[in-house]
Amino acid sequence: MITYLLVIAICLCIVHILFNYNKTARLIRKIPGPRDVFIVGNAIEINVSPVELYKLGRRYASKWKGICRIWAYPLNAVLVYNPEDIEVLISNTKHNDKSIFYSFLKPWLRDGLLISSGAKWQNRRKILTPAFHFNILRRFCAVFEENSTRLVETLKPLLGEPVDVCHILQEYTLNSICETAMGTQLTQESSKSGKSYKEGIYGIGALLVERLVRIFLYPDFIFNLSSLGRKQKQILSNVHSFTQKVIRDRRDYILKNNINLNEIEEDTTEIYMQSKSKRMAMLDLFISAEKDGLIDEEGIQEEVDTFMFEGHDTTASGLIFFLMLLANNRHVQDKIVAELKEILGDFKNDVTIDQLSRMRYLECCIKESLRLYPPVYFISRTLSETVQLSGYTVPAGTICGIQVNDLHRRADLFENPLKYDPDRFLPENSKGRHPYSYIPFSAGPRNCIGQKFAILEMKSAVAALLKNFVLLPVTRPCDIEIVSDLVMRNNGPVLVKFVKR
Repeated sequence: MITYLLVIAICLCIVHILFNYNKTARLIRKIPGPRDVFIVGNAIEINVSPVELYKLGRRYASKWKGICRIWAYPLNAVLVYNPEDIEVLISNTKHNDKSIFYSFLKPWLRDGLLISSGAKWQNRRKILTPAFHFNILRRFCAVFEENSTRLVETLKPLLGEPVDVCHILQEYTLNSICETAMGTQLTQESSKSGKSYKEGIYGIGALLVERLVRIFLYPDFIFNLSSLGRKQKQILSNVHSFTQKVIRDRRDYILKNNINLNEIEEDTTEIYMQSKSKRMAMLDLFISAEKDGLIDEEGIQEEVDTFMFEGHDTTASGLIFFLMLLANNRHVQDKIVAELKEILGDFKNDVTIDQLSRMRYLECCIKESLRLYPPVYFISRTLSETVQLSGYTVPAGTICGIQVNDLHRRADLFENPLKYDPDRFLPENSKGRHPYSYIPFSAGPRNCIGQKFAILEMKSAVAALLKNFVLLPVTRPCDIEIVSDLVMRNNGPVLVKFVKR
């Protein structure tokens, strides 16, 4: 018995040495970070609830300024908060490959724009880029206006009551992305499947975090056999069914109405832009590219799944926290309303894209909200070669996690960083700021392709709301408890009161 125990102990020591004292490990261990445990490193420390995991990241950022490491074989990760280091990681295509964490999303998004790399990513990005030219965004403005009007009508029966804005804003952004990107309006029947879709996205996020903190579930074959893997398979069946129907509906619409996709791309007249029957959708670009042999049916599915998620969930997250901040800062609301009156006059006419573009103070307010509550608060890359970060040698193959929320709350970059102060983003106050100190839409060649779309959509929603309502606080910033997820979410409702203006 003693012999067996001795052999086991020796084997464990050998494993510990192999895992924790190889060349890569020795370099990583020079970087400050949490104390690790025999063999498993920090695996036990990070195996916590989603709420505690988020708090743990903030404690790391507070204790180790600029950079820290996490070691839990096979996970060797470095967390960075310095804009200079972030510039090294994302300013070019050298470290373009996403980390292992993104591979967990492959059963859902496969090789869509978020996950793909190399020539495939470049080709897909090239196909999509025309969808975000100003003239195309101009066409979408009418959709934003219609959905913003419906948003106002949804809230009118709830005047004076605490309203959980989470589900209402998710409905708004899902409707907008379906109509602009997919060319499909959600009917009463499809709204039910849309609800199932939204619930599925929540479920996928929760499963991702559970897998993230359990290192033994990283291999796909183990995860697929687990209860979490079986649950994910069931959720993805519902999610993919919804997006497949969206694609079918658009194909049927194009055939039924005999729409010439080439004609749509060339037509930029104002009459066309306002014509419901001929509105272009981003999906049309893929269907057109399919005819030219640039993408296949599976590729279209990948990009639709990616855009449906990124186009509704991230924008909804941004709007949720923005409304909470506006409700808690009445003076900011008043300044936005003054700007709206100056640009729009009597509030009776529809808002145009040119008017939205002139709402510069509102844009400052949105930017400041995204600084405090960036929807995508974590960006991850795998190093393609050894680099120097904050004076430390970080070997190729290391996962580098960019902590966007901690970057945005650095006191040396943003004075009084916890204060909501839109004036930070006035032109005169933005001069000299490091270009990688503020990255709510990432930066560099893999930045968010839809950031202008998102800002316009947020402007449209908030302009419509503030034309009709005064926002009063219920949930306050001190009540917010962030939960680790795919996008930034509160652990509970975010409540706001709406009073007739």
